[in-house]
Amino acid sequence: MSQERKYPSKETCMSIMKEHDMLSNIVDHSIQVMNVAMAIVNNLNNPREVNTDLVVSSALLHDIAKTRTIHSGEMRHDLIGGEILRDMGYPEIAEIIESHVVFNGFNFDGAIEEREIIFYADKRVMHDTIVSIDDRVDDLVDRYGKNEKIAQMILDNKKFILRVEHKIVNHMNCDIETALRDARLVQS
Repeated sequence: MSQERKYPSKETCMSIMKEHDMLSNIVDHSIQVMNVAMAIVNNLNNPREVNTDLVVSSALLHDIAKTRTIHSGEMRHDLIGGEILRDMGYPEIAEIIESHVVFNGFNFDGAIEEREIIFYADKRVMHDTIVSIDDRVDDLVDRYGKNEKIAQMILDNKKFILRVEHKIVNHMNCDIETALRDARLVQS
C-alpha cells in the first residue's frame, strides 16, 4: 500500500496555481524560489533535518494570493495566501506562507526550519532571476517603498535577512553562492 502524500505534489501545486489564476511571471518566480530552496536543502549538512516535500510545496505556493492582491489592491498576500492553504487543509504550508514576508519567532540557535529556507529563497529571487540580497532589497524598496517609513522597514529587514542567511549557511556543507550555482543552471 502506498503512503499518501501529506503535502501537494509539484503537479498538484501547479494545478492550485492555475486555479488561483497566478500570473505567469509569479509562477516563474515561485518555480525559481523552489530551485533556490532545493539548492539549499541539497547542501545541508543533514538534509533530513527538513521535510523536502514541505519545502517544495511551500516554495511553489508562497505567492498563491499575489495575483489576487495585485488585482484587488488588498494588502498582505502572505496572510491571504496562508488563509487559502489553511482552508485547503495544509496548515504547515499556511504557516510558511504567512512567514515569507514578515517573519516572527526566529531562533538563530535552533534547528533549521522550512519557513526560514522559503523566506530566504524568496529574498534571493527577483522576478525569476537569482540575485544578491542587495539587489533584491533595492528592488523591494523601488516597488513597495511607497513612503519613507515603508522603505526604511524594508531596508531594516535586510539585517534580518542576513541573520537568516548566516543561520542557513551554518547548517550547510558549502557557502551559499556555491549552492546557488546549481539553481542558476536551472534558470539557463
